[in-house]
Amino acid sequence: MIIAVDGPTASGKGTIARALADHFGLPVLDTGLLYRAVGYQTQLNHGDADNAADALAACDFPDDLLDDPALRYETTGGLASRVSVHPAVRKALLQRQLDFAGQPGGAVLDGRDIGTVIAPHADAKLFVTASAEERARRRHAEMLGRGVDIGYDAVLADIHARDARDTGRTEAPLLRAADAMLLDNSDMDVAEGIAAAIAFVAERVRRPS
Repeated sequence: MIIAVDGPTASGKGTIARALADHFGLPVLDTGLLYRAVGYQTQLNHGDADNAADALAACDFPDDLLDDPALRYETTGGLASRVSVHPAVRKALLQRQLDFAGQPGGAVLDGRDIGTVIAPHADAKLFVTASAEERARRRHAEMLGRGVDIGYDAVLADIHARDARDTGRTEAPLLRAADAMLLDNSDMDVAEGIAAAIAFVAERVRRPS
Protein backbone atom coordinates (compact mmCIF):
# COMPACT_ATOMS: atom_id res chain seq x y z
CA MET A 1 0.00 0.00 0.00
CA ILE A 2 1.33 3.42 -0.98
CA ILE A 3 0.04 6.50 0.84
CA ALA A 4 0.76 9.96 -0.58
CA VAL A 5 0.58 12.94 1.77
CA ASP A 6 0.98 16.37 0.21
CA GLY A 7 0.55 19.88 1.52
CA PRO A 8 2.16 23.27 2.07
CA THR A 9 4.71 24.34 4.67
CA ALA A 10 3.73 23.86 8.33
CA SER A 11 0.46 22.14 7.50
CA GLY A 12 1.16 19.18 9.76
CA LYS A 13 1.59 16.74 6.86
CA GLY A 14 4.80 15.30 8.31
CA THR A 15 3.16 14.50 11.63
CA ILE A 16 0.22 12.89 9.86
CA ALA A 17 2.49 10.90 7.53
CA ARG A 18 4.47 9.49 10.46
CA ALA A 19 1.26 8.60 12.30
CA LEU A 20 -0.08 6.82 9.21
CA ALA A 21 3.18 4.91 8.85
CA ASP A 22 3.03 3.79 12.48
CA HIS A 23 -0.64 2.80 12.24
CA PHE A 24 -0.33 0.80 9.02
CA GLY A 25 3.18 -0.54 9.66
CA LEU A 26 4.86 1.14 6.70
CA PRO A 27 8.19 2.92 6.19
CA VAL A 28 7.93 6.68 5.79
CA LEU A 29 9.95 9.22 3.79
CA ASP A 30 9.88 12.96 4.34
CA THR A 31 10.78 13.95 0.79
CA GLY A 32 11.21 17.54 1.89
CA LEU A 33 14.24 16.39 3.87
CA LEU A 34 15.98 15.60 0.58
CA TYR A 35 15.47 19.17 -0.59
CA ARG A 36 16.56 20.48 2.78
CA ALA A 37 19.75 18.47 2.42
CA VAL A 38 20.37 19.96 -1.02
CA GLY A 39 19.69 23.46 0.27
CA TYR A 40 21.96 23.01 3.26
CA GLN A 41 24.72 21.40 1.17
CA THR A 42 24.50 24.36 -1.22
CA GLN A 43 25.17 26.62 1.75
CA LEU A 44 28.05 24.41 2.94
CA ASN A 45 29.48 24.66 -0.58
CA HIS A 46 29.22 28.47 -0.35
CA GLY A 47 26.86 28.35 -3.32
CA ASP A 48 23.68 30.25 -4.15
CA ALA A 49 20.39 28.37 -3.66
CA ASP A 50 18.84 30.43 -6.46
CA ASN A 51 21.54 29.32 -8.89
CA ALA A 52 20.56 26.10 -10.67
CA ALA A 53 24.15 24.91 -11.17
CA ASP A 54 25.07 25.43 -7.51
CA ALA A 55 21.94 23.62 -6.35
CA LEU A 56 22.49 20.71 -8.74
CA ALA A 57 26.06 20.28 -7.51
CA ALA A 58 24.71 19.98 -3.97
CA CYS A 59 22.48 17.02 -4.92
CA ASP A 60 25.54 14.83 -4.44
CA PHE A 61 25.29 15.23 -0.67
CA PRO A 62 26.53 12.47 1.69
CA ASP A 63 23.80 10.21 3.07
CA ASP A 64 24.71 11.02 6.67
CA LEU A 65 23.71 14.64 6.05
CA LEU A 66 20.07 13.48 6.33
CA ASP A 67 20.69 12.95 10.06
CA ASP A 68 22.05 16.46 10.63
CA PRO A 69 19.81 18.45 13.03
CA ALA A 70 20.55 21.56 10.98
CA LEU A 71 18.18 20.27 8.32
CA ARG A 72 15.29 21.09 10.67
CA TYR A 73 16.28 24.75 11.03
CA GLU A 74 13.84 27.31 9.67
CA THR A 75 16.57 28.84 7.52
CA THR A 76 17.22 25.45 5.94
CA GLY A 77 13.53 25.16 5.08
CA GLY A 78 13.82 28.41 3.19
CA LEU A 79 16.84 27.10 1.29
CA ALA A 80 14.92 23.93 0.43
CA SER A 81 12.07 25.94 -1.05
CA ARG A 82 14.54 27.89 -3.18
CA VAL A 83 16.47 24.91 -4.58
CA SER A 84 13.27 22.98 -5.26
CA VAL A 85 12.26 25.35 -8.07
CA HIS A 86 15.14 24.09 -10.24
CA PRO A 87 13.98 21.31 -12.63
CA ALA A 88 17.46 19.74 -12.63
CA VAL A 89 17.36 19.36 -8.84
CA ARG A 90 13.92 17.76 -8.93
CA LYS A 91 15.09 15.34 -11.62
CA ALA A 92 18.20 14.42 -9.62
CA LEU A 93 16.16 13.56 -6.53
CA LEU A 94 13.33 11.83 -8.39
CA GLN A 95 14.85 8.34 -8.46
CA ARG A 96 15.43 8.25 -4.70
CA GLN A 97 11.76 8.93 -4.16
CA LEU A 98 10.57 6.48 -6.81
CA ASP A 99 12.71 3.72 -5.31
CA PHE A 100 11.28 4.38 -1.85
CA ALA A 101 7.70 4.37 -3.11
CA GLY A 102 8.26 1.19 -5.09
CA GLN A 103 9.67 -0.98 -2.31
CA PRO A 104 7.87 -4.24 -1.51
CA GLY A 105 4.96 -3.78 0.87
CA GLY A 106 4.50 -0.11 0.13
CA ALA A 107 5.37 3.11 1.93
CA VAL A 108 4.16 6.50 3.10
CA LEU A 109 5.69 9.56 1.44
CA ASP A 110 5.06 13.17 2.33
CA GLY A 111 5.94 16.16 0.25
CA ARG A 112 4.44 18.53 -2.28
CA ASP A 113 4.16 16.45 -5.44
CA ILE A 114 3.75 12.88 -4.19
CA GLY A 115 0.19 12.32 -5.39
CA THR A 116 0.73 14.13 -8.68
CA VAL A 117 4.27 13.18 -9.75
CA ILE A 118 6.06 10.67 -7.51
CA ALA A 119 3.21 8.23 -6.84
CA PRO A 120 0.12 9.16 -8.90
CA HIS A 121 -0.87 5.48 -8.54
CA ALA A 122 -0.92 5.67 -4.73
CA ASP A 123 -3.65 3.68 -3.01
CA ALA A 124 -4.60 6.67 -0.86
CA LYS A 125 -3.82 10.36 -1.29
CA LEU A 126 -4.25 13.20 1.17
CA PHE A 127 -3.76 16.91 0.74
CA VAL A 128 -3.16 18.35 4.21
CA THR A 129 -3.51 22.08 4.67
CA ALA A 130 -4.50 24.89 7.00
CA SER A 131 -4.86 28.64 6.65
CA ALA A 132 -1.62 30.58 6.24
CA GLU A 133 -2.35 32.42 9.49
CA GLU A 134 -2.82 29.19 11.43
CA ARG A 135 0.28 27.63 9.93
CA ALA A 136 2.26 30.74 10.84
CA ARG A 137 0.87 30.66 14.38
CA ARG A 138 1.94 27.05 14.83
CA ARG A 139 5.37 27.60 13.32
CA HIS A 140 5.90 30.75 15.37
CA ALA A 141 5.03 28.92 18.61
CA GLU A 142 7.34 26.08 17.64
CA MET A 143 10.23 28.44 16.95
CA LEU A 144 9.73 30.36 20.19
CA GLY A 145 9.73 27.03 22.00
CA ARG A 146 13.14 26.32 20.49
CA GLY A 147 14.41 29.68 21.67
CA VAL A 148 14.35 31.36 18.26
CA ASP A 149 13.62 35.07 18.63
CA ILE A 150 11.38 35.93 15.69
CA GLY A 151 8.14 37.84 15.24
CA TYR A 152 4.88 36.34 14.00
CA ASP A 153 4.72 38.74 11.03
CA ALA A 154 8.10 37.53 9.78
CA VAL A 155 6.99 33.91 10.02
CA LEU A 156 3.75 34.68 8.18
CA ALA A 157 5.64 36.50 5.43
CA ASP A 158 7.94 33.49 5.03
CA ILE A 159 4.93 31.13 4.83
CA HIS A 160 3.41 33.27 2.06
CA ALA A 161 6.74 33.40 0.20
CA ARG A 162 7.18 29.63 0.34
CA ASP A 163 3.60 29.03 -0.76
CA ALA A 164 4.14 31.31 -3.75
CA ARG A 165 7.33 29.50 -4.76
CA ASP A 166 5.83 26.04 -4.26
CA THR A 167 2.62 26.70 -6.18
CA GLY A 168 4.17 28.94 -8.82
CA ARG A 169 7.06 26.82 -10.03
CA THR A 170 6.69 25.29 -13.49
CA GLU A 171 8.17 21.93 -12.51
CA ALA A 172 5.89 19.78 -10.29
CA PRO A 173 4.11 22.62 -8.48
CA LEU A 174 2.29 22.07 -5.22
CA LEU A 175 -1.31 21.18 -5.99
CA ARG A 176 -3.98 18.80 -4.81
CA ALA A 177 -4.37 15.64 -6.87
CA ALA A 178 -7.88 15.26 -8.25
CA ASP A 179 -8.46 12.10 -6.20
CA ALA A 180 -6.83 13.33 -2.98
CA MET A 181 -8.78 13.87 0.22
CA LEU A 182 -8.65 17.50 1.33
CA LEU A 183 -7.82 17.59 5.03
CA ASP A 184 -8.01 21.17 6.28
CA ASN A 185 -6.89 20.99 9.90
CA SER A 186 -7.10 24.72 10.65
CA ASP A 187 -9.59 24.03 13.44
CA MET A 188 -8.30 20.60 14.48
CA ASP A 189 -5.80 19.59 17.10
CA VAL A 190 -3.08 17.06 16.24
CA ALA A 191 -5.06 14.03 17.43
CA GLU A 192 -8.14 15.03 15.43
CA GLY A 193 -6.12 15.51 12.25
CA ILE A 194 -4.41 12.14 12.65
CA ALA A 195 -7.71 10.38 13.36
CA ALA A 196 -9.30 11.88 10.25
CA ALA A 197 -6.36 10.79 8.09
CA ILE A 198 -6.34 7.23 9.43
CA ALA A 199 -10.11 6.90 8.96
CA PHE A 200 -9.84 8.11 5.36
CA VAL A 201 -7.00 5.75 4.43
CA ALA A 202 -8.71 2.77 6.10
CA GLU A 203 -11.91 3.48 4.17
CA ARG A 204 -10.03 4.09 0.93
CA VAL A 205 -8.22 0.78 1.18
CA ARG A 206 -11.46 -1.06 1.93
CA ARG A 207 -13.24 0.52 -1.01
CA PRO A 208 -10.76 1.25 -3.80
CA SER A 209 -12.02 3.02 -6.88
